[in-house]
Amino acid sequence: MTPLKLRKVAIDTHRENVAYLHRGCPLYRSEGFQSLNKIEVRDGPERQPVVALLNIVDDDQITAPDELGLSEQTFAQMNLPEGGAVYISHARPPDSIRAVHAKIAGDGLCRDDFMQICQDIANNRYSKIEIAAFLVGCAESGLERDETLYLTEAMVATGDRLDWGEQLTADKHCIGGIPGNRTTMLIVPVVAAHGMLMPKTSSRAITSPAGTADTMEVLAQVDLMPAQLQQIAQRQRGFIAWGGTANLSPVDDILISVERPLALDSRGQMIASILSKKIAAGSSHLLIDIPLGPSAKVRSQAEALKLRKLFEYVGDRTGLQLEVVITDGRQPIGKGVGPALEARDVLQVLQNDPRAPVDLKEKALQLAGRILEFDPDVRGGQGCHLARDLLESGRAWQKMQDIIAAQGKNPVPPKQARLHFDVPASAAGVVTAIDNLQIARIARLAGAPMDKSAGIDLHKKLGDEVEQGEALYSIHAEFHADFEFAKNAAQQDSGYRLQARP
Repeated sequence: MTPLKLRKVAIDTHRENVAYLHRGCPLYRSEGFQSLNKIEVRDGPERQPVVALLNIVDDDQITAPDELGLSEQTFAQMNLPEGGAVYISHARPPDSIRAVHAKIAGDGLCRDDFMQICQDIANNRYSKIEIAAFLVGCAESGLERDETLYLTEAMVATGDRLDWGEQLTADKHCIGGIPGNRTTMLIVPVVAAHGMLMPKTSSRAITSPAGTADTMEVLAQVDLMPAQLQQIAQRQRGFIAWGGTANLSPVDDILISVERPLALDSRGQMIASILSKKIAAGSSHLLIDIPLGPSAKVRSQAEALKLRKLFEYVGDRTGLQLEVVITDGRQPIGKGVGPALEARDVLQVLQNDPRAPVDLKEKALQLAGRILEFDPDVRGGQGCHLARDLLESGRAWQKMQDIIAAQGKNPVPPKQARLHFDVPASAAGVVTAIDNLQIARIARLAGAPMDKSAGIDLHKKLGDEVEQGEALYSIHAEFHADFEFAKNAAQQDSGYRLQARP
């Protein structure tokens, strides 16, 4: 086989291995390579191949005829210097594709089927088209509860697992959909101040105006390696960091990268995604928050109860002690929507500032209390009182300062956004509904989470009375284009529904 010179192509292909071959390369015709073929790349016969999706190029500046270009992610996997000799061959189709076809046809899959599918996805043997077919099959025919369990187990098995060396390692997860719901950043210091271990690996925003990691990054470093996290957990009993530095359930990250653009939201897939990450992160006790409301992800009590039963079924069979709470998801939590504004709310609550949003404080205390009751030394029903004491005594604020210092305090916190606009009430009345989706959309249009200072500051909540022209909320933006997009969206639909006073 003819060797090719390895070349790094500075393109981020977002969780998909891509290779670039010049149309003038002799192998292009002699071996029958075509664009979008899967190929295997290796530097010798004993080397485990890296599988990549082939793109054909016509520009010598991208890849010359005697070179093979690799995207950034693929080049890193090869672990070879530029100019090194590599060999390419056609990749064999993944063995597990027959199981995908069976799922599309509506058949149930067994534990081995899901394990083979996840192993092939982890080894980059699936194209994004094949992954999309798998996701659509799961969404259309649905996952039985055992299939959800098998998918969870397979996603855990194909990645790394953290071990904190303790019997009780607490965690918390909200299924999302509620802007400003930054309770995690209050729960962790409360629980850690009690002495219970709560090492929190969190995500960045995908479709929301801020993820927990985005908001924590306003205060401290969150891109920390597993060894650093181990040290911080031992000393501080908790942290709030981005989970992307550890290879935890990597198949889930790949599935999400395809799932989001397709707007797929399979119940079984969501549960497998959440629980695989938590199990891989070393959690032994987990609290799940399911917000319920007309513009939340879950909009009926019946749906919430079905989700709770499925969470409990999978948790029980994977050895995870799990509790599910259904909470009020009718409106955003707190005042700020966007990283810097949400961080401000969190600090006000921790510092017992009288301006702190009461709803954020009370929800965080409710959830923290349930987690504290995982401790066998805390009696049932006493957790919330204990959480309140830890917060109001200042111990939680001191613990948060210690965690920030251990992770590395942000030396340059974001400044206040340059542009702001008050969205006025169109008439006098009482706030009867707030559209979570529209509020989140406007905050993202304003630039959140990419611009940490961008977002929305809420002035009115459900039940509040407003006068005509009074500000419902303020839009904050750093750039004029974002500012105009957000302003126009709010003027078309503020997301607020008002009812005239009786």
